[in-house]
Amino acid sequence: MEKYIYITLFAPLIGSLVSAIFGAKEKKLFVGIFASIMLLVSAFSAIYLLFHIDAEHIYHVKLMDWISAGNLHLSFGFVADQVSVIMMVTVTFVSAMIHIYSIGYMEHDQSFNRFFVYLSLFVFSMLILVMSDNFVGLFIGWEGVGLCSWLLIGFWYHKDSASWAANEAFIMNRVADLGMLIGLFLIYWNTGSLQYDEVFAKVGSLSPSTLTLIGIFLFIGAMGKSAQFPFHTWLADAMEGPTPVSALIHAATMVTAGVFLVIRANQVFSMIPDVGLFIASLGAFVAVFAASMALVNNDLKKIIAYSTLSQLGYMFVAAGLGAYWIALFHLMTHAFFKSVLFLGAGNVMHAMDDELNIKKMGGLGDKMKWTMIIMTVASLALAGIYPFAGFFSKDKILEVAFAQDHYVLWAMLWIGAGMTAFYSFRLVMLVFFGEERYKHYGFHPHEVKAFVLWAMAPLAVFATIGGFFEHPFMEFTTELLPKYEPEIEPHFLSYVLVVLTLGLAISGILYAVYKYSTGGFSKEVENYPIYKLLSNQYYIPEFYNKCIVKPYMVISSFLWQKIDVAVVDKTVDTIAKGLYSGGDKARGMQSGNLSNMLRLMVFGLLVLLLLVVIFNPAS
Repeated sequence: MEKYIYITLFAPLIGSLVSAIFGAKEKKLFVGIFASIMLLVSAFSAIYLLFHIDAEHIYHVKLMDWISAGNLHLSFGFVADQVSVIMMVTVTFVSAMIHIYSIGYMEHDQSFNRFFVYLSLFVFSMLILVMSDNFVGLFIGWEGVGLCSWLLIGFWYHKDSASWAANEAFIMNRVADLGMLIGLFLIYWNTGSLQYDEVFAKVGSLSPSTLTLIGIFLFIGAMGKSAQFPFHTWLADAMEGPTPVSALIHAATMVTAGVFLVIRANQVFSMIPDVGLFIASLGAFVAVFAASMALVNNDLKKIIAYSTLSQLGYMFVAAGLGAYWIALFHLMTHAFFKSVLFLGAGNVMHAMDDELNIKKMGGLGDKMKWTMIIMTVASLALAGIYPFAGFFSKDKILEVAFAQDHYVLWAMLWIGAGMTAFYSFRLVMLVFFGEERYKHYGFHPHEVKAFVLWAMAPLAVFATIGGFFEHPFMEFTTELLPKYEPEIEPHFLSYVLVVLTLGLAISGILYAVYKYSTGGFSKEVENYPIYKLLSNQYYIPEFYNKCIVKPYMVISSFLWQKIDVAVVDKTVDTIAKGLYSGGDKARGMQSGNLSNMLRLMVFGLLVLLLLVVIFNPAS
């Protein structure tokens, strides 16, 4: 099996390196095709591994000895177990479809080749993260996806908004990553290792306070990568990158890394239930918080981005309450329907000359029938409607909250489910149905090429049927993760909860359909304080700008002008001028006159002898 692990891992890297050979040259279709083939090879290899792993067959491979310093000995090793292989299959399969889609999406871009260099490298970094058998390897992949996200969000770097968004994402993640590093240092300091097996074997002997500190700092890193409050603002701004990048970040890489970290370190978090409850509480808050902003936003991609933020909150609720396999299950189903939503948004953007305002669309269903169908399917899955995938995984999370008597968390998630259904079909209605508003703006929409739709089709299929794999998924993953099945007594109450959640979701959909088929809300709504609060993202970006960014700029400007320029630069310049002036004056000694030079030599010798007498009188 070792070769399949290496094929899965290194095929995307080969695609990136081959693309890099042509990176600075004019567009070559071969680059996109080759990179996509490498991703398909990686995906098929991961699927092969999936069918050959069980409780008795977990594969560890060591590429080479890596770090040997003091008592720390680490190999560059990888593991294919029940958790990592699920992530491998999800990442490679979704990424392969996105690569194929990107051939059509980026075909007119001058930096076509460079795009595939970054895109494949992004996938390779994520695979390093999920396949490593130690925390250092995970951290290298962690930083790798951070770097690649910066390259891809700022791909169109000639746009100030893209460069700003890339820097925001990169810097905000670096702040959170400091917490991650402190957590890793604490792990090594207290266990003497960073190898998963060795660390998890020793965590039981650590004090509760030490485990709590480790859990808190690891989760701070997860908060940044998965854009949890207060590190959430970068995620919506990251929409400045090409749409396939948005699909990759939100569905298969980057933001899922934080959830994966909590799942992978479940043996740590299982021992600190108070930290777990905080994680779940923050997740429930973010689920509602992000959904509320999506209710009023008019940017096509940002609405979907807020839905990702909300769904990540659901995943953290499950992980925080100890239902790790359910968190992983929702991560997988979410990858299918969220990637489809973003790719569908890309189709709409192409048809509308990159327009993102959904109020300038409407009636596109007649021109883009297949995109409409696929995005509607994905929206039903996101809303949690039976029998689509989101119903099974999201409903399971609500059951977990209720079964553990966390009724406030359940209520928040329930409200979030209703919001999700409404804003999902608000988007569908405003984009694909109703008045053809795009005609007023001179747009001429059209459907995308057939192969682009075919790339989306497998993702749409799994967004439809993925939920039916719930029980095989549970049996497979709980060979490694804690076995957990929410039990609600009396038993009929679980059906009541399902009906309540499903009924709210259907009501949200019907209300959106009714409201936006009859003209939508009046303009007066935009004057309501709650609307202004939501449309301005609770004024949090403005708060950050006024209380963090601007003061930091003022302090930086002061230090630059008063310290760097006035003190440091002036000191260096003064020394340089003094040396130059002294050298200029001493230049006269080099006259070339032998008599003068002999006199200077004798004078210098006398000075040296005098210094010897003064500083060493005993001699």
